[in-house]
Amino acid sequence: MKVFFKLIRVQNLLIIAVTQYLMRWSIIYPLLNKLSVVSNEEVIHFKDFGLQFNEFYFALLVLSTMLITGAGYVINDYFDIKTDVYNRPDNVIVGRKISRRAAMLIHIVMNFTGVALGIFVSFSIHLSILAVIFILIPGLLWFYSTSYKRQFLIGNIIVSFLTGLVPFMVVLFEVPCLNAEYGKVMVDYHANFNILLGWVGGFAIFAFWLTLIRELIKDMEDFEGDCEYGRKTLPVKLGLGITKAIVVVLLAIFLSGLLWVYFMFIPDISTLIYLSIALVLPTLYLIFRLTMSQAKKDYYLCSLLTKGIMLSGILYSVLASYIIQTKF
Repeated sequence: MKVFFKLIRVQNLLIIAVTQYLMRWSIIYPLLNKLSVVSNEEVIHFKDFGLQFNEFYFALLVLSTMLITGAGYVINDYFDIKTDVYNRPDNVIVGRKISRRAAMLIHIVMNFTGVALGIFVSFSIHLSILAVIFILIPGLLWFYSTSYKRQFLIGNIIVSFLTGLVPFMVVLFEVPCLNAEYGKVMVDYHANFNILLGWVGGFAIFAFWLTLIRELIKDMEDFEGDCEYGRKTLPVKLGLGITKAIVVVLLAIFLSGLLWVYFMFIPDISTLIYLSIALVLPTLYLIFRLTMSQAKKDYYLCSLLTKGIMLSGILYSVLASYIIQTKF
């Protein structure tokens, strides 16, 4: 069982579940209680607005996301045995601890179950169009594992996009349900639920950007193996030095984005303290470590640090919940 959990990256799947529940209860729920609109110079507060996406269906959505993601990890390991033996010989599971046939069976079962649950939820809440997502994502993950990850930047962007989609899936399902219940009231007052899209969209962009950075760092870590097997990753095509410079620029843009969001939208002292300690200082340290990195183990530590920054960013939603409820 321990080997199975390692194969499906259970810790990452738990982070996915926590992320989606945080978006639901720490961002969307408190925002619904603070919705207001200015009408004829009078501020009208919408009271008694609540979550409309059924809790049971939401749990199934989270489970579907976890299963499809876990299946993606399995199929990636299945097609990546040769390079993993070269790059991470101690972490190879498929072909050693779990047979290739068993790995493919696990992939099929998890994928089928995840897709079936996603389609079931979509049709149950009369949003059949969203069922397409649960068909396209497994296809993207399959082609990523078999082809795209070996191509210049395409694989990095796909993984980053899918990571950003994890928090955004929450509003994709919640907002249509809210419109179905409160749409007439919102139209009457020329209001909308864009603030929900803005907040959760911010977390989605954050997840996309940090994942892209981490993927490039992991490519630097795997540079030797990727060269050996002819992969066209950014470090292989442009060299470690240029890739490192690109990542530093991306990190600088990330820091600038944090400052812009703070000054434009959340000029709160508790936010400033949290961003400084949990995001800005670790990012500055990451830039320093990355510029000094030479060996595989150095890039591995930078990758772990990036993952920690991502987790800290998601956990900001807990503080955001308090800020929304008390200061908005």
